[in-house]
Amino acid sequence: MKIFRFILFLFIIQSCTSKENHNYTFYYWKTKLALDKTEKEALNKATTPYLYTRFFDVDKIDGKFQPVGVIIKDKSFETNKQIVPTVFITNRTFLYITKEEITFLAESIYDLIQKKSGEYQLKTNNEIQIDCDWTAGTRDDYFKFLKELKRISGKEITSTLRLHQVKDKNQAGIPPVEKVYLMCYSTSSPLENSDKNSILDINILKNYLSKIEDYPIKKIEVALPIYSWGIVTNHLGKHRLINALSKKDLNNPNFKKISENAIEIQKDGFYFGNYLNKGFKIKVEEISDEQLQDVINFLNKKMLRYNIIYYQLDSKFVNNQNFIF
Repeated sequence: MKIFRFILFLFIIQSCTSKENHNYTFYYWKTKLALDKTEKEALNKATTPYLYTRFFDVDKIDGKFQPVGVIIKDKSFETNKQIVPTVFITNRTFLYITKEEITFLAESIYDLIQKKSGEYQLKTNNEIQIDCDWTAGTRDDYFKFLKELKRISGKEITSTLRLHQVKDKNQAGIPPVEKVYLMCYSTSSPLENSDKNSILDINILKNYLSKIEDYPIKKIEVALPIYSWGIVTNHLGKHRLINALSKKDLNNPNFKKISENAIEIQKDGFYFGNYLNKGFKIKVEEISDEQLQDVINFLNKKMLRYNIIYYQLDSKFVNNQNFIF
């Protein structure tokens, strides 16, 4: 009997201290649907059966709703994963919108999703994800849109959830959905003068999510960043981004290293497809496994179970990357 109790005790201790691996997949956020060998291998190893695929953006231009960057498909885009259509809608789309326009917008978005799914023979599942950085001023109309899209499509409608929408939930409101996707990145603007990593600053994230366990919607999936970029600063202090730069890209005889992740250009020329002048500075921001593990350890104390969606599926970001945490 004592031996049995001892074995049971060891089992309980092991269960409590064992590391829980989260199932994961990716966002696909390019206009042209295409997969190279590295991307296909990474996607095949993903442990959930979904690929969250951006179909198009929606913006209000000259007072009219417009689809922007509608997807096209290359023959290389072949996967057994179920496609979750994802649509980004600008916040200004919902400014001064009427009830009739909300219905029109929901119908138009669903029709275009259906059209592209059929045209490209995409194996979509029963979910449509809407990505919108709604505010206190647009929340009511955005929430009406979500309900209307659900009514029109008959699909499960889900919404992304940004950090400020968690911290300021009383002002931002709670979207009328059963599941949200918590975007654990873009903790600050990359176009500000700051020493922080604008993609992911752990202290800012922990502050914004300090009460995530109290959020009324309990079905929460987690979106984590694996992307990188370079922030170029000119002589006037103006900034612009160059996507997918990493620290190793800063190894150039025409660059003077000014910090671990920043350089100053010493000679005018074309760099990374851009003409950059002497004196311009480039700061690279990227995400380490340690940062991702820090976020996951924090969330594990706050949330019971969740899947991870990495942003985004691109050979530049998934090559030699560890996704099991």
